[in-house]
Amino acid sequence: MAQQRGSAAQCPSYTDPQNLTGVSEFLLLGLSEDPELQPVLTGLFLSMYLVTVLGNLLIILAVSSDSHLHTPMYFFLSNLSLADIGFTSTTVPKVIVDMQTHSRVIAYAGCLTQMSFFVLFACMDDMLLSVMAYDRFVAICHPLQYRVIMNPRLCGFLVLLCFFISLLDSQLHNLIVLQLTCFGDVDISNFFCDPSQLLHLSCSDTFVNEMVIYFMGAIFGCLPISGILFSYYKIVSSILRVPSSGGKYKAFSTCGSHLAVVCLFYGTGLVGYLSSVVSPSPRKSMVASVMYTVVTPMLNPFIYSLRNRDIQSALCRLHGRIVKSHLLHPFCYM
Repeated sequence: MAQQRGSAAQCPSYTDPQNLTGVSEFLLLGLSEDPELQPVLTGLFLSMYLVTVLGNLLIILAVSSDSHLHTPMYFFLSNLSLADIGFTSTTVPKVIVDMQTHSRVIAYAGCLTQMSFFVLFACMDDMLLSVMAYDRFVAICHPLQYRVIMNPRLCGFLVLLCFFISLLDSQLHNLIVLQLTCFGDVDISNFFCDPSQLLHLSCSDTFVNEMVIYFMGAIFGCLPISGILFSYYKIVSSILRVPSSGGKYKAFSTCGSHLAVVCLFYGTGLVGYLSSVVSPSPRKSMVASVMYTVVTPMLNPFIYSLRNRDIQSALCRLHGRIVKSHLLHPFCYM
């Protein structure tokens, strides 16, 4: 039914204000058409999703329960973990349900909702990474003024600023898609509602909308990257002035995990963008999207826990308190 209303042969003019798009649902590109691979992919994505959620929840729990981690760096890290949970929860549960029900349909309203939350959490990740780079810049380049500059009020303000900027970006994307009056096709060449894919499906003139999206991408993408590059330029310059090699290693080790996450986040995002532009195969670009939307949030907790002794110690203390509480109150766990 949706395919008939959104056929490429004609773009009807709808007068019903509640159905201006001409379609009521879209069809997402499945991960595989092979029915024998469906259970394997379902188990794989479910496992990755559970690891992502549990790993990031452990980071949040460790930071909130351990007073040693009540610092600006770990405050931002816990918010990044929360954004990663939301980021992967926007797409993966829908993929798992679709593979279980053998359905690729997503309602128009559901597509807009998924797109809005996807842009919100992706931009939140982007902004938080730039704030964390600024935190490392202040800690290394201005260590004596660190506690004064990165006070709790400023940290809370920066997180709220990241959220409201991300919300603005999300609603601007939503507004642009809502202005599309008809679609020439309903097949989205991805496993989630990608804003760029929805623009390509429109049979109306999208030049202005595309320019607005490119402008927003330049503002919300290039500015955080520029901030990160500038922060690390200052950090490297400051580290090179440290006379001892031990001091250089200690200074750089405080931002090594963040740098690894930044490279992973922007690296997979860049590969996903280039593959969608260069590769004519939707399957190849979808693999890059999986790396960006599923694998990256799953690896972040491992990067921070494996390379960070503070997180490891906090997790050990948390485990010790849980075991001790279980031994003191065994009937509470029965």
